[in-house]
Amino acid sequence: MADNAATTPAPPAEQQPPAAAPAAVPAAEGAEGEGPSKKAQKKAEAKAKKEAEKARRAAEREAAAKAAGKSTGPTEDLAKDNYGVVKERKGQFELSADVEDVNLKNIGEEHVGKAVIVRAWVQNARIQGAKMAFLELREEGAWTIQGVFAANNEGTPVSKQMVKFAAGINPESFVVVEGTVEKPLEPVKSCKVSNYELHIRKIFVLAAAPQMLGMTLAAANRPITNFSDEEPAPEKAAEEGVDKLSITAESSIPAATMLTHLDNIIMHKRAPVQQAIADIRVEVKDLFRSYLKSHGFKEFEPPCLIGAASEGGANVFRMPYFDKEAFLAQSPQFYKQFEIAGGRKRVFSIGPVFRAENSNTPRHMTEFTGLDLEMEIKKDYREVLLMLEGVLLHIFRGIKERCAAEIELVRSVYPAEEFLLPEPGKEVRLTFAEGQKLLREEGPEEYRNVSDDEDMSTPQEKALGAIVRKKFNTDFYVLDKFPEGARPFYAKLDDANPNVTNAFDFFLRGQEILSGGQRINDPEELEARIVQKGVDPKSGGIKEYVDVFRQAGVPAHGGGGIGLDRVVAWFLNLPSVHLAAYYPRTPKRLLP
Repeated sequence: MADNAATTPAPPAEQQPPAAAPAAVPAAEGAEGEGPSKKAQKKAEAKAKKEAEKARRAAEREAAAKAAGKSTGPTEDLAKDNYGVVKERKGQFELSADVEDVNLKNIGEEHVGKAVIVRAWVQNARIQGAKMAFLELREEGAWTIQGVFAANNEGTPVSKQMVKFAAGINPESFVVVEGTVEKPLEPVKSCKVSNYELHIRKIFVLAAAPQMLGMTLAAANRPITNFSDEEPAPEKAAEEGVDKLSITAESSIPAATMLTHLDNIIMHKRAPVQQAIADIRVEVKDLFRSYLKSHGFKEFEPPCLIGAASEGGANVFRMPYFDKEAFLAQSPQFYKQFEIAGGRKRVFSIGPVFRAENSNTPRHMTEFTGLDLEMEIKKDYREVLLMLEGVLLHIFRGIKERCAAEIELVRSVYPAEEFLLPEPGKEVRLTFAEGQKLLREEGPEEYRNVSDDEDMSTPQEKALGAIVRKKFNTDFYVLDKFPEGARPFYAKLDDANPNVTNAFDFFLRGQEILSGGQRINDPEELEARIVQKGVDPKSGGIKEYVDVFRQAGVPAHGGGGIGLDRVVAWFLNLPSVHLAAYYPRTPKRLLP
């Protein structure tokens, strides 16, 4: 109601007349065909007064803003074509045709002042006033850069609306941006690309992340301390949920369990620490392959599906195979030997190995990657030992050189003592009996009576590793001449002492990473050993294995099998081998 409108006494509740019009306005008669009714005319007058008042106040605000030297800018969003969610735009967006696509790690001085296009994840976003926002963009390998949005009075190419949109993008959304590379006033310490920043003029969300992530990147990059893969019982789900995201004393960022990591596999794999571990793993494989090829080895591919259980049939996965039964290979052992028998002098393979061993420990998985080699022996089985020692030392020295940044990143999350390598010519090679003697003399009290004829337990191996580190200043060493009872039927016995074998294990930080040795190449000797081990030489798979050595003369040979996952895990001193695997498989876990 207008301020100068007259009022009349209140009529009955069911009908309230409009306010009286000013006296200067003649009253309408309201008769049909004689113009608008008195009631309608008064409504129109009231509405006009309100609109006039609104316009007056807007004019006052505009005048005040101009007086203060502040333009309110265009009301239309002139930058609307420079940003948006591609899905909402029905896939329609436009980038400059003459602008180069770059990866963050390649940005350098030659790009300063030039426009580039970057595709990356939004790591975080923040707004500073109505006209400025900052985005941290991340690419593979934890390469990050700061992106800057600054709106101007003209509202193009960046508007206030665009600034607000950019600051509201959910973390872990995948975006494409176009902008100019500039040098910041001072290095952006929070970003890996610290000496440059992007002044962004276009941004489009290619794949939006949900508002709430199952696990944040910060949590994914925290150290895992709980490696249980037991699914919580329904009645304990709430309690388990709290335990999964416990806050540690070192940081207020939640630390998730391994179960949470695997249930949120994408964020697990996006974590910089996991990408660094994966990069180191790739280099280990490459160094293994390149070293052996340079020493005359040929790569081959053994089967994973086999028709009979190998090595006596223990810990093997069985499955239906049409009208028969099939097995997953526990090792490429037989096939490496078949390659030597088939005329190759030196062979190697890289592939999956399966063990149906119900061990729920940080050291075991039911599927892992094996690095295997086999070679002809010319004079002595120690040729094999030295070849395996050579390739592993090449790997360790190589990743120290190639992966220094990745190792530093991993240690920032999982602190570890420096990995000690022996000096050239001072490699530590002990016999099994010498290792047991060290345990008896310098180890914990409970190992004072360990036997030279029994295999070592895991605690014994770790205790010996600590002694070797202190005594020989190395985390890498060899135990040779394992007792006969601790080795499979194909291990060659020592001619001078049949109680021990020409077989060895290699250790890293007191944990085994390799088993190897000389194989029996005489069919009669092999069959006798099979019987001695309590295995039927006529059983499926075993008979065919022995028959290979009867088909033609097979030279003396030996080799070894290395667990890739363990090499990576123990070199970095990770708390679990599961962290070194892409998708760890355990007795209780088959997903993802």
